[in-house]
Amino acid sequence: MFSHIMVGANNLEASKDFYDATLGALGHGPGVIDPKGRCFYMTEAGVFAISLPIDGDPACHGNGSTVGFAAATPALADAWHAAGLASGGTDCEEPPGVRSGDMGDLYLAYLRDPAGNKICALCRV
Repeated sequence: MFSHIMVGANNLEASKDFYDATLGALGHGPGVIDPKGRCFYMTEAGVFAISLPIDGDPACHGNGSTVGFAAATPALADAWHAAGLASGGTDCEEPPGVRSGDMGDLYLAYLRDPAGNKICALCRV
């Protein structure tokens, strides 16, 4: 369904360090900076990107928005969460753990990245 997701950053280097650590914990390689200064993480499933806002205004989070990353196991979701906290992210939502709902049991871990974007690692259990 999706080709790519791009979120704004205020400090591209800090955001790249954060996503290199968190996505690295899930087995993805480091982001690649293009000639326009945007950072891309390319996978067979799609592309995640970070960029300074084109309009020059500060990046801000989308209220009600969450970007979810697939984690193969709860342990990988925990490693993702720990890497994010160690790389400038902040905790949000409930602590990592299982939540039950209409979609079944999900292991979820939430963070805010250095620009305040809410992200999640999700493992279907």
